[in-house]
Amino acid sequence: MSVPASAESPTSGLSTIVLFHSVCGLRPAVHAAADRLRAAGHEVIVPDLFDGRTAETVPDGILIKDEIGKDELLKRAITAVAPYSDRGLVYAGFSFGGSVAQNLALGDERTRGLLLLHGTSDIAEDTAADDLPVQLHVADPDPYEPHDWLNAWYLQMRRAGADVEVYRYAGAGHLFTDPDLPDHDAEAAERMWKVAEGFLAGL
Repeated sequence: MSVPASAESPTSGLSTIVLFHSVCGLRPAVHAAADRLRAAGHEVIVPDLFDGRTAETVPDGILIKDEIGKDELLKRAITAVAPYSDRGLVYAGFSFGGSVAQNLALGDERTRGLLLLHGTSDIAEDTAADDLPVQLHVADPDPYEPHDWLNAWYLQMRRAGADVEVYRYAGAGHLFTDPDLPDHDAEAAERMWKVAEGFLAGL
């Protein structure tokens, strides 16, 4: 599978960031996030793992994700990043895209950083992530990222050697960074972006 045109060509910047969309697909909010990071000087690649399909709700997006299948989605993600992998990438993603970003980042020895927005993934016991900078931003509470899961995830990341920061946003919806979804929380989103931009600038 070739990288779709919506992946967009990167320009010169501080880091090369691969930003994966949520189960709602490559919505305008993802492009807006990429443009914000480009304005800060970063290169940003935005793959479309759903081939143009989008959803208005997380449950509808999960149906698309499940229809395509985990193995195919991972294959598409690997294909999308392959042309840029020798640069030492920063992996980032929204919700489901965060799980994709995490899986690719932990399997790439050149990874420079991992930015997770609204989502995580499980971690293999033998994972090594020595001194990898990782930052997670998540709603509190979040129906898709419960406290017990996040606590276990944090401990596993630390055991793997990652340098982990976790930021929780009380009362925000799951996808609180998307202004076109009911989850949106403008104040939480702006706070999140300021912290995330500082994280990326320090890599």
